[in-house]
Amino acid sequence: MDLKSGYPFWAVKNGLLKAFPQLTHDHQSDVVVIGGGITGALIADELSRHGHHVVVLERRDVGWGSSAASTALLQYEIDTHMTELAERYGEANAVLAYRACAEAIGELETLAAGLGDVDFARQQSLYYASNEEDVTPLKAELALRQKHGFAAAWLDRDTVLAEYGFAAPGAILTQLAASIDPYRMAYQLFAKVVERSGEVYDRTQMEAMVPDDHGVTLTLTNGVTLRCQHVVMAAGYESQAWLPEKVAVNRSSYALITDPLPAKALGKLRHTMVWESARPYLYMRTTCDGRLLVGGDDDDEDIPKRRDARVEEKAEGLARKVEALWPMLKINPTFSWGGTFAETDDGLPFFGPHSAHGPRVHFAMAYGGNGISYSMIGAKLLRALIEGREHPLAELFSFQRLAKIT
Repeated sequence: MDLKSGYPFWAVKNGLLKAFPQLTHDHQSDVVVIGGGITGALIADELSRHGHHVVVLERRDVGWGSSAASTALLQYEIDTHMTELAERYGEANAVLAYRACAEAIGELETLAAGLGDVDFARQQSLYYASNEEDVTPLKAELALRQKHGFAAAWLDRDTVLAEYGFAAPGAILTQLAASIDPYRMAYQLFAKVVERSGEVYDRTQMEAMVPDDHGVTLTLTNGVTLRCQHVVMAAGYESQAWLPEKVAVNRSSYALITDPLPAKALGKLRHTMVWESARPYLYMRTTCDGRLLVGGDDDDEDIPKRRDARVEEKAEGLARKVEALWPMLKINPTFSWGGTFAETDDGLPFFGPHSAHGPRVHFAMAYGGNGISYSMIGAKLLRALIEGREHPLAELFSFQRLAKIT
């Protein structure tokens, strides 16, 4: 599956940081993680830090799938409003999901501090109303968050213009958000896994998976057999191929990044990620070296060649949208790219076993705009399931939720 187009910035910036070996002999392990992106890295790190022997398999080079194309906005704010989740699953579950995402940012910060050199930076988040009709729903969203202790404030039209320099009928300003280099962080986490006697193999692809009452037997495309107690399917958007039903819709999203811009030109954008209430939404954030990263203009295209052909046009369109908000800010797309992403109907992820494969095969589908935050949550949730413990989000984030989705 071709997951990206153009020149994703993280791969250009970092290059191929390390080549891992192929698995060429029959082997065994406690847990096998399928997928060498940031999701697989966070899960493998969590398991290996708590005494599990982990083998990671990646069919490409590590980090070369969707992680290389991620724009890596770390937010507790889910693409689906807390108010909507409350209507679907009850207020308690909605708050639980949002609070878990908030805690995940702090956990990611702690992990990043232990790794170093992954460009983790705290940010504010400005979520602005794209039009007058969105003001009332955003104020209702703010009220529910404030009711449950989330630190957020309403900025009116005049304040948005005075503080951020663009016109919008209003916005929610939150203090809890962050950014990161997901590609570099994945490599750093896998290095830690190897230090703990875990194993990471790239250019190694699974062909068949047979679970039984005592474990799972994997057969690789090179004929090697791998036996384990549990499998975690963390292969991103490709994981859906292992399910009997479609649980998310694949789409394409596009992004650009500029050369470093002067701090004065960026203003408060230097420390504030900005996104809008329209769907699909325009969003932007800066990197640690002062580049502006802009994304959005999502479409339903899921054919790689067509996505490839749209990257330049989409980048120019995104640049013009930013310049429409800030006419004095001239946007030159230094690198631009597109990539596959998936959206679930309710904006929530899926973590855990599916009835098609039994209790020893777990899926890690951190789909949507909160992919990295979801992956941090999922790492702990999956460890709890593997160790036979309960987790407060196990039911809400399970495939059992499909029966409730309307």
